[in-house]
Amino acid sequence: QVQLVESGGGLVQPGGSLRLSCAASGSIFSINAMGWYRQAPGKERELVASITSGGTTKYADSVKGRFTISRDNAKNTVYLQMNSLKPEDTAVYYCNAATTPGGSWGQGTQVTVSS
Repeated sequence: QVQLVESGGGLVQPGGSLRLSCAASGSIFSINAMGWYRQAPGKERELVASITSGGTTKYADSVKGRFTISRDNAKNTVYLQMNSLKPEDTAVYYCNAATTPGGSWGQGTQVTVSS
């Protein structure tokens, strides 16, 4: 089993930046990929960015060029650097670990983009 704890959310003005962190513990060896999802009220949870065990990254079109996912293997932590934030980025952001077998979710961290 993998346990995930997100942090770094908060209130930021449009155009601002925020960095989210996801610390993983437990069966780290079982993680194949890590991802950041977000869910706004009334909307489905969507994949924002992911990074595989090999370091390959992918981004949703809506955040490409603005968000960057990275990892620090020594700290078992994945980050999401969010720049040029827009009000439509407002959501609860969840960290996910794709594992073999199954997967794990963090508790979520609120990101609010508002002036």
